[in-house]
Amino acid sequence: MTEREKRVLTIGVALFILAAFLPMTGSGYWLSIGVSLAMYTVLATSWALFSGPTNYISLAPAAFFGIGMYVAAIGIDVLPFPVLVLLAALAGAIVAAFVGLATLRISGVYFVIFTLGLSELIRQIVTWGQATMGTQAGLYVLTDFNEPQIYWMLLSLAGIIYLLGWWIGRSRLGFALRIIGNDEVVAVHAGINTARAKVYLFIISSTFAAITGAIVAPRWNYVEPTIAFSPFISFQVVIMALLGGVHRLWGPLLGVIPFTLLWELINSHFPTQTTLLLGVAFLAIVYFIPHGVVGLIENANRRRKQSHV
Repeated sequence: MTEREKRVLTIGVALFILAAFLPMTGSGYWLSIGVSLAMYTVLATSWALFSGPTNYISLAPAAFFGIGMYVAAIGIDVLPFPVLVLLAALAGAIVAAFVGLATLRISGVYFVIFTLGLSELIRQIVTWGQATMGTQAGLYVLTDFNEPQIYWMLLSLAGIIYLLGWWIGRSRLGFALRIIGNDEVVAVHAGINTARAKVYLFIISSTFAAITGAIVAPRWNYVEPTIAFSPFISFQVVIMALLGGVHRLWGPLLGVIPFTLLWELINSHFPTQTTLLLGVAFLAIVYFIPHGVVGLIENANRRRKQSHV
């Protein structure tokens, strides 16, 4: 481990410990913001684990997030919550495996369109299933969990995904994915099973999204298809990850924090303009900071080093 990596690790651990004390401040407002920050940190970081090295733009987070929510909502009265979280992870992994095997041989706009349609497809299946069984459109998720407990669960999940991402970055899988991202044809000629590598990481990314949905379900209390599988979840996750930068493990966090705070401000003052402002934000990020905040920081450091030469 290099000195730079040690510094980053020390800062990360210090911030994690500091964040763990947020519920003890007694501020319900900032705790609510903290839950949203933790949720989107997990979703954006898990998204970047797959999309960062492969350069595949996936709009599937909402699909797997919704799967996790519905697993929790359906089983909340009959199974312990930890079991539901494990079942959500399993359901997310199984669906991701089928989707990955079927679609990760395509790329570009075709993959984007398919993953966007996946959320709508699952939403329609859930809606049809509930209508066929004669049940109500939504489900109540009533538990004894309070917001601090949900926050700590999400924060722990964020810690796990950072550790997993650190390990992947130093594994053969991470090396293979970096080659795939640079040139998939070269990766194939180098003997890398590109399809298998992409499917593995897609499963990991989707599993974390499903777990996040299961953990967040008790906070929302009421789950119904249009909420659980909302495409806005995917759009927000992608924008946050791109804003921060997807080529560093800690990059998405630099997008999650300012965007979540800005989104809170927009919802408070311009609730009818959220769709427009979301589109403007995406265009601005792609045009002005294509490599995210991380890219700006690294470019600034590069210029500073060159000026001292």
